[in-house]
Amino acid sequence: MRCRPAIVLLENNHILLMKYQYGTSFIYNFPGGNPDSGELFPETIVRECQEELGIDVEVGPMLLLGEVPESGKRETALHILFAGNIVGGIPRLQPQETTAQDLVWVPIADLPALHLYPNVGVELQDLLFTQAQGRYLGEIHQPWVD
Repeated sequence: MRCRPAIVLLENNHILLMKYQYGTSFIYNFPGGNPDSGELFPETIVRECQEELGIDVEVGPMLLLGEVPESGKRETALHILFAGNIVGGIPRLQPQETTAQDLVWVPIADLPALHLYPNVGVELQDLLFTQAQGRYLGEIHQPWVD
């Protein structure tokens, strides 16, 4: 199973997302990535944000945890979303470090309409509006784009 920790950066009721293009489709992802050997999840997030966005972040509590099951050539992925804050720098894509096309600040209200990976827009929106505690989602229904 692959693990992907990521951070939810919230400012003025907007969340920072990385925008990718696959064919004619756009997919939005939370900043984060795959841990290096021996790396803890918060360390992974800090490193990935420095490498890909040129920012320093503070990683807070876990918000959501869920699994995207194996599908064809993709192995099962465990997604762990943490709350966090930017503590240094201004987010800018570092093209040598990522295939993302753009960075976008998306209103919380628009999350369910986006093609997110992982597909947790409704759950995250609900959690942020109700200020509920983090939770385990179980299986995440993930539509794939080829």
